[in-house]
Amino acid sequence: MRCPACGHKEDKVVDSRATAEESAIRRRRECLKCGKRFTTYEYVEEVSLLVIKKDGRREAWDRKKILAGVIRACEKRPVSVEKMEELVTQVEHSIQKKNDREVQASRIGELVMERLKLIDDVAYVRFASVYRQCKDVGQFMVELKDILGKDKKKK
Repeated sequence: MRCPACGHKEDKVVDSRATAEESAIRRRRECLKCGKRFTTYEYVEEVSLLVIKKDGRREAWDRKKILAGVIRACEKRPVSVEKMEELVTQVEHSIQKKNDREVQASRIGELVMERLKLIDDVAYVRFASVYRQCKDVGQFMVELKDILGKDKKKK
């Protein structure tokens, strides 16, 4: 590991602990040359996962893309970044449990929507309207009616 400040290759681990979701090990390190402290994360290397897009193309799984979509849907909503990251982690674990090397993009979208619906209705509708490519207000209203119908059943 190179020190980000001076580039020296030797350091010592000062602290080591699992992250909250236990998907990584967080290590605090100190450079033996300049004394600068920095943090590294250790992740288990998973088997590469390919996402099959609607048009049949395959591309590598990118957690950042899913998170970006969730962040966009939750913009100006009372949903913490930790909650959004937890949602993406849950989706990722759900896909990895299947032990498939390929997953349909539509399956990922459905998993995200299932979890968003439990967190925030507005974020869910935003995500669903983009994911399902609502082309007009009529399609958008179908999604809203679905949510409103489920809210009435809860009461």
